[in-house]
Amino acid sequence: MSLIVHKYGGTSMGSTERISNVAKRVAKWARAGHQMVVVPSAMSGETNRLLALAKELAPSSLTEAYFRELDMLAATGEQASSALLAIALQAQGLESVSYAGWQVPIRTNSAYTKARIESIDDQKVRADLEAGRVVIVTGFQGLDEQGNITTLGRGGSDTSAVAVAAAMKADECLIYTDVDGVYTTDPRVVPEARRLHTVSFEEMLEMASMGSKVLQIRSVEFAGKYKVKLRVLSSFTPWDIDIVEEAKSGTLITFEEDENMEQAIVSGIAFTRDETKIAVLGVPDKPGIAYQILGAVAEANVEVDVIIQNVSKDGKTDFSFTVNHSDYAKTMELLKTVVVPKLGALEVVGDTRICKVSIVGIGMRSHVGVAATMFRVLSEEGINIQMISTSEIKTSVVIDEKYMELAVRSLHRAFGLDQPAV
Repeated sequence: MSLIVHKYGGTSMGSTERISNVAKRVAKWARAGHQMVVVPSAMSGETNRLLALAKELAPSSLTEAYFRELDMLAATGEQASSALLAIALQAQGLESVSYAGWQVPIRTNSAYTKARIESIDDQKVRADLEAGRVVIVTGFQGLDEQGNITTLGRGGSDTSAVAVAAAMKADECLIYTDVDGVYTTDPRVVPEARRLHTVSFEEMLEMASMGSKVLQIRSVEFAGKYKVKLRVLSSFTPWDIDIVEEAKSGTLITFEEDENMEQAIVSGIAFTRDETKIAVLGVPDKPGIAYQILGAVAEANVEVDVIIQNVSKDGKTDFSFTVNHSDYAKTMELLKTVVVPKLGALEVVGDTRICKVSIVGIGMRSHVGVAATMFRVLSEEGINIQMISTSEIKTSVVIDEKYMELAVRSLHRAFGLDQPAV
């Protein structure tokens, strides 16, 4: 008997009819002899609806107390869908029970709206599984040390599912989404994009961090750290599809040494429109400047991505970095009111009309000139590169957002990703 974790996204849980189909699919797996833990998202659109209500009533100053209540509110979406799924499973003749994150409990830190999981107590869930029940655990949420309900940020149900799978040493974690796997890039931008049968954790981690919306990055980090076997597949295949066929469908996210990977130089093109660029101009060029700027930003719980410091001229330099669009206003305000006056910099300027495009592939390790090819392709299309960031298996560029689709299509074609895998 194997222990399997299923995760279903909001679209899969979008109506009572879809919830019923999820229940039938889960029941199929349970009747095949598997112990089943299911982590559902809130019904499609529900979290946005709740947060919109909060925004209407929000005070002018958004304090920690406000974000605490935001988490209390947002967590109810997953609680409702979990209870509905448990009821639908009971209608299928299976014993089932649902738990909110705080009932398991899933312990997190206190960073409201983007908390991180610290531990999971699996005792209660294991007891139910041994008693033959299907267990549903709310995604996206947990409990901090003070007993406050916290949420993990958008897409947090992926992280919940992988964390539960890691804690319980599940045989596999299946992430059911509205796409049938991981593609070389977004098929809505490049219709010739191909589904990958396998992709390494390293590549998936880079794709997730570079803008691929298939999986939340923290879920991939968890999977890699705890060696959780992860598969992305479609929830819109018929629920009664043969279980053996279903278990081999989608994209398997695995370890490079474990599988005969598709050895393309570049496996995929990732992109994100959620980046914004901030530049602190005329900064005194002396030791500790980077820390004084980025330390203050980090203390405000803002994640920084691409960083560039220009060559010093007349004892001054410019310091540029990117942050997520949702953190742009907060970061600009912090820099203007606190950091710049203290540093004696000239000014802070921002640009919200940028995007980041990345090429990703473990094959880049053993091939030279990959980044040069990327730069040549963009140059031939007349696309100016504003910032560059590299790692062993990826190269990212920040460009004007109006060129994003052109850049993705050109790079996808240049690296042969529109050709069938050999």
